[in-house]
Parts: sequence; C-alpha cells; structure tokens
Amino acid sequence: MGQPTPAPDDGWWRSAVIYQVYVRSFADGDGDGTGDLAGVRARLPYLAELGVDALWFNPWYRSPMKDGGYDVADYRAIDPAFGTLAEAEKLIAEARELGIRTIVDIVPNHVSDQHPWFRAALAGGPERELFHFRPGRGERGELPPNGWQSEFGGPAWTRLPDGDWYLHLFAPEQPDLNWAHPAVRQEHEDILRFWFERGVAGVRIDSAALLAKDPELPDVTGGRDPHPYVDRDELHDVYRAWRAVADEYGAVFVGEVWLPDTERFARYLRPDELHTAFNFSFLTCPWDADRLRASIDGTLAEHAPVGAPATWVLCNHDVTRTVTRYGRADTGFDFATKTFGTPTDLALGTRRARAAALLSLALPGAVYVYQGEELGLPEADIPLDRIEDPMHARSGGTDPGRDGCRVPLPWAAGEPHAGFGGDPWLPQPDGWAAYAADRQAEDPGSVLSLYRAAIRLRPEFGDGPLTWLPAPDGVLAFTRADAVCVVNLADTPVDLPAHTALLLVSGPLDTAGRLPGDTAVWLRA
Repeated sequence: MGQPTPAPDDGWWRSAVIYQVYVRSFADGDGDGTGDLAGVRARLPYLAELGVDALWFNPWYRSPMKDGGYDVADYRAIDPAFGTLAEAEKLIAEARELGIRTIVDIVPNHVSDQHPWFRAALAGGPERELFHFRPGRGERGELPPNGWQSEFGGPAWTRLPDGDWYLHLFAPEQPDLNWAHPAVRQEHEDILRFWFERGVAGVRIDSAALLAKDPELPDVTGGRDPHPYVDRDELHDVYRAWRAVADEYGAVFVGEVWLPDTERFARYLRPDELHTAFNFSFLTCPWDADRLRASIDGTLAEHAPVGAPATWVLCNHDVTRTVTRYGRADTGFDFATKTFGTPTDLALGTRRARAAALLSLALPGAVYVYQGEELGLPEADIPLDRIEDPMHARSGGTDPGRDGCRVPLPWAAGEPHAGFGGDPWLPQPDGWAAYAADRQAEDPGSVLSLYRAAIRLRPEFGDGPLTWLPAPDGVLAFTRADAVCVVNLADTPVDLPAHTALLLVSGPLDTAGRLPGDTAVWLRA
C-alpha cells in the first residue's frame, strides 16, 4: 500500500472532540456477544450526529485478551473477534467520509506472551535480548531479580522453568520490551507507518512514560532519582524519532503520561515530541470548585511553555464512570482501588455529570468522551464470577477491577440485550435499557441530547484563552471569545451574569431564573 499524501496540519487536534471506542463493548454486529468493527461501522451515523471529530480505538489487534487487548500478539492484524484488517480499513475510510478521523492505540511498553518475539525468546533464540531476562537472587535464584511491583499487584517478575525471570510491569502475560535494543525501536516505527499508510490520523500511546529502564534494574528505594523505569531521559529520543514518522503523514500523538512533576510532563510536549498528553489531574479531581479551578489553572500553565493544547476527560476505560463517581458524598476517591466511603446517589451524580460535561466542553483544548458517557451510564456492579479484569485477581480480590465501566452499551430499549447484539460478554444490569440511545434521542432533556447540543454549540467559545470572571464561593465562571460558562457547585442558586442569550443549560433554572446547585450554563456575552 502506497503512502498517502499527508493531510495539511490544520490543527484539528488542538480543539477536537474525540470519542473513545472500547470495541468489545460498543456494538455487536454479528450477534456473538462481543462488540466488533461491523458494529462500529453500523453506528457511524450515530457518531456523526453526536458531532465528534475523531474516534480513539482501544487496541483492536490480535490478542489473547488477558488484559482487554492491551496484550498485543500482532500489531498488523485485527483480532478475529472484532473482524479483519480489510474491515478496519473500510471503517477508517467510511468514518473519514463523515468527517471523523481515527486514532489507534499503541502499547509500546510490552507485548503479549503469545507474540512471536517472546515465543522465540522462550525457545532460547536471540529474541531473548528484546526483553528483560535476569537470573534471580538468593542461593538458588529463587527470589526475583529486584523488588519491583506490577501495576496489577504482586511482583513484576515471573520465573521460567529454566530458572531465569522475566520482567512485566503489568500482567505476567505482558512481558516488557527492552527499549535499549534497536530492533524494538525499528519495529515500532514500522508499526506506526503501517497504520498511517491505512489512513490513521493519530496514535494514543499507552503507559508512555514507562518504556525505558535503567539497565542495572536497581530497586526503587529512597526516592531514587532518576527513577529506574519512570520518565527516563532516554525516552525523549524515542518520541523524537516517532514524531519524525508522524510528520511524514500529518499524523498526531496523544500520550498517556502520568507524572506529578509538571515541568517534566511538559518536556513530552515539546514541538518535536508528542502533540498532546492526557490530563489526569482534571479526571481525578473531586467535585469541588476550588480544586477544579486549581486543576484547570495548573493544566493550562503546564502546557503554556511548550505551546501544546490541554486535554480534558471525565472518564475512560480504566476508571469509575462519572455519574457514579460524582454521586458520592465524598467525591474524592482512591484511584488505585476505586473505593469510596459512601453509597452512590445516581440522581446527584447525573446532575453533576451533566454540569461537568458543559464545563469540560467549554475549556480550551481537546476533549475526550468515553463511550456511554453521552448516555449518562453509571458504573455497573459485575458479579464476582463474571469479572474478567486481571486487576481483580492480581489484587487478591481487593480491587473490583475495571469491568464496571466496560459493560456493553444499550442502543435500543425494546430489543434483547438493549440492542447491543448477542448475549453480552459482560452482563448488563437490570434496567440498562432505560439508558438506551434510541430512547434518549427522542428526549430533548436526555444526557444524549445535552451532549449533542453542547458539541454543536462548542464553537461559540472560539479558540482563544480562558478568562476567569468574579463569582461567589463554590461557583466557576469564565469567558472565552463571546461565550460564558458558569458552573454552580454550591448548595444555593446563584444569579446569572449579564448576557445577551442563554445558549445551553445542564438542568432547569429555578423559578427566579437563577442557576441551581450542581448545574452549568452557557451564555452569550
């Protein structure tokens, strides 16, 4: 396949609304209970009507699915459960005809233990150098090479019958690659070209700060600096090389970069590295006006020195859904275990999630919307015997895992399985059909109607900076271009500022025309 002519970089990614598709749970086109590319293609008109600019697909590659597809066995093949490479090419092209670009997920830190490289490494081939194999400690090598812990719980090492251990920062089925080896770098640059040549407009980089490891593999002790595997300086050469590839095709990157140091975070967004990175400060922030404003200010400040746009997201495939999270009396939460101290009030959570949608869509930068957020879906309780997420098992059952936000979507209230397709791979809760897209499409007061209207009206805020306006305690108010966003997080109603038109409100005003608590409004100044 020949290289397409690069599209001119019109900066679409700087203010795009990007919809995250977790294929397995989006729509089932062949009735086997698993979402697939046929299901996505059938729903492209829905996505076009929603008004999104791009789709970000979680990994759709051939995979044993030990971690929801983030254990990739072949980057150049679509997993048979989802379809074929030809179908992916059709989907990319059909979406583009509707004005929707495609972003795919790359998982460079590790591969599946079924990847040809790792299988050859286990057989003693030279591919062993492409991973991190080490002898163990102790008299008989019975202890792991170091004390590193897996992100999923337990040691980050697994011992093989030959006595050696291999590194996996995630599940044992996900061996870490050795990014000091030139073959690893070359392969990933080839993978980027493979997908860019098929019309992909961008790549999301999973665990983007974890690739490089200290070759000595020292223990993480005493605040070691630099960290042996997080945010190492040699990573930037990798991403500069990737950027050169992307620039050949007019493609863009978004990195999953978790770093508390804002200055080091911004280094990944320099003009010759990644275009954007996810903003986790905003996602994990409680429903509190002062803390949200601090998160917004901090995000804009850390992006300003490198001229990169911010990104805003309320939820993704790894976290508790917004309605449930904001329905807690204490909306702060333990991100690792997803635990809260109080039950969920879904009515409260829905009001806040609606207001948060208007807040995020009014901010300068790009916005990511996780599938089902536009339907106001809550987190689902998954029966213990149906949980598939390895985080649950690896934590000894203390972490409920991420399956609760991955339940298949409800499309049609009157159809079996709420119109998803076949018997879903994860069980849909009782009453799931009440959230169905077809029902919400007919209701002007639904969450879906709110999202459609907000995305349509978002250009009112232009592409300029944010200016905060005076506001009472517990209220956020700012202006961009000729539009004003006001979010009332307080308990009492507040008067609206002077305006020439009311554009959109997340819930009804009170009888005196004031903005109630947990409600947001867009105004024309």
